[in-house]
Amino acid sequence: MDQIIDFLTAHHLRILDVAGAVLGIIYILLEYRASIYLWLVSIIMPLVDMWLYLSAGLYADFGMAIYYALAAIYGYAVWKWGLRRKGSKEKEPPRISHIPRKQALWATLVFLLFWLAVYEILARFTNSTVPVSDSFINALSIIALWALSRKYVEQWLIWLVVDALCCALYTYKGIPFKASLYGLYVVIAILGYFKWCRMMKDEG
Repeated sequence: MDQIIDFLTAHHLRILDVAGAVLGIIYILLEYRASIYLWLVSIIMPLVDMWLYLSAGLYADFGMAIYYALAAIYGYAVWKWGLRRKGSKEKEPPRISHIPRKQALWATLVFLLFWLAVYEILARFTNSTVPVSDSFINALSIIALWALSRKYVEQWLIWLVVDALCCALYTYKGIPFKASLYGLYVVIAILGYFKWCRMMKDEG
């Protein structure tokens, strides 16, 4: 038993990295299919990621993992029971669509504010060595997750940017499985965008 505990202690970062990668593959495949079960996986996955990111010194990512878990609960509720549309008395589940221009402008403003706020926190109160990229990724991820909860097809394009940057960042931070996972995410984001465009056309 002591040997097992010693092994887990010595290799916990790699074990968490692998576990997160496996959950991440399941998650992205469910997202590709626009399956509501993606939200259930995305509640479990951040719990693993919290420990991983904290151990690797990625403090903004640690905070985002908490946000992901909470946002996953919200996303599941929206996909399951829907939202009340303007002028409608009943809730309707979201359908795949484009981001309205007005909402895109607000989303851009929110992204910039979050980027600045997270950067200031990392730069002033942590020993993060990558405050600019870490804060950028996390601010953009907030917007991407919001877009996913509304089933906006552009969420794939936002995730494409996030995934490419995460792949580079995690390679730099020595988290190879997570980096490889995000490399796979880049490919699936491209395929997912075109698949959702086809699904949107079929629904319309």
